[in-house]
Amino acid sequence: MEPIMIFCLLFFIIFCLRKLVFKKREACCYMMAYECYKAPEDRKLDTDTCARIVLRNKNLGLQEYKFLLKTIVSSGIGEETYGSRNVISGQEDSPTLKDSISEMDDLIFDTLDKLFAKTGISPSEIDILVVNNVPLFSPAPSLTARVVNRYKMRSNVKTFNLSGMGCSASIVAIDLVQRLFKSYKNAFAIVVSTESLGSNWYQGKEKSMMLSNCLFRSGGCSMLFTNNSALKHQAIFRLKHVVRTHLGSNDEAYGCCIQVADDLGYKGFLLTKSLKISAAKALAANLRNKTKRNSLQEMGAGLNLKTGGDHFCVHPGGRAIIDEVGKSLSLSNYDLEPARMALHRFGNTSAGGLWYVLAYMEAKQRLKKGNKILMISLGAGFKCNNCVFEVMRDLKDATVWKDSIDQYPPETTVNPFIESIVGSMTNISALLDFNRCEACLDFSIFLLTFFT
Repeated sequence: MEPIMIFCLLFFIIFCLRKLVFKKREACCYMMAYECYKAPEDRKLDTDTCARIVLRNKNLGLQEYKFLLKTIVSSGIGEETYGSRNVISGQEDSPTLKDSISEMDDLIFDTLDKLFAKTGISPSEIDILVVNNVPLFSPAPSLTARVVNRYKMRSNVKTFNLSGMGCSASIVAIDLVQRLFKSYKNAFAIVVSTESLGSNWYQGKEKSMMLSNCLFRSGGCSMLFTNNSALKHQAIFRLKHVVRTHLGSNDEAYGCCIQVADDLGYKGFLLTKSLKISAAKALAANLRNKTKRNSLQEMGAGLNLKTGGDHFCVHPGGRAIIDEVGKSLSLSNYDLEPARMALHRFGNTSAGGLWYVLAYMEAKQRLKKGNKILMISLGAGFKCNNCVFEVMRDLKDATVWKDSIDQYPPETTVNPFIESIVGSMTNISALLDFNRCEACLDFSIFLLTFFT
């Protein structure tokens, strides 16, 4: 072969390798920081407050009250979660546009203010903005437009407003960002995940639609990402991969978690009995991308996720969801502790829930350089999404948990009113008739009336 041909061939090989290396660098997705929302103290929802809210619904009868109160005290949710101001103040039956926008503004602007202050990144440097608004609230102009206006972002910022994506919306947004990074070099992206109660409080009496009132709480998170490899030493996580699964073509899966109106015309979120089955199928299909096994049972029997992951962020959607995912994937109590504690302290904050779980791990100083974190989320559609992050450095910031991390895990997550019920075997229901229960000032007496 002529020397000139050899030289050209080597040059071509070097050029291709160089192009491949740069393409790989540009495809990187680093998380620089995240900020979870913590509402003010006047928005706390303890069991007593929840019961008073329940009692305001005049459409409910004795059986509905018993169902709701049993659900509340056995949900795994603690006494310090947060709700919407209009619900706490007794205006849940007539939410206004102002109430809904104010709730979103509080969450979004509080977390973004802290995020920009922590990272030193200016809003004018943001190239991509994604807001996933899980509640059924889509104002015009959009929430992304409100963010652009508030922070006076550049006119060429790329904005995406996602709604109706369910509890797995955060990972959907992150997947969108990493795909956009392939087209934009050295870019900064913001992802905001929200949850709101005020505009979607169910006022009817269908049990399968009342569950959302018991489980969901106010919360959310803002995150900053970049694909600038020069900043990787400042990053806290590196995204390794994302896997998304959508079972919307299956009628049962599509309808197991859906917004509808009941027979009385009250709108709400319907959670059917097939939700558990659909979630299992979605999880199995999602994990099938990493294994040749054909069923969740087969995976749980022999698949050891710990060979590829050190920590597990399970969606804190409820006690049953956490337990079932843990059982299916053979996760230990240690693995599930962050999800259970996030549910207890903050409730089900929908798309923002995973980040309270992650923040718990960080506050407990579990996250060490090189560790892999598997995040698993489930949401309406029906969807199961997962992603894997690599920890870039040892982390120990208490973040949103700083005021309560020393109290976790508690000796028990049993609702304190359950103890009162179990401790009394005397049937005192004859002492209080149904109408007088509404006037009970001591909620423990009210619970005893129904449960004994």
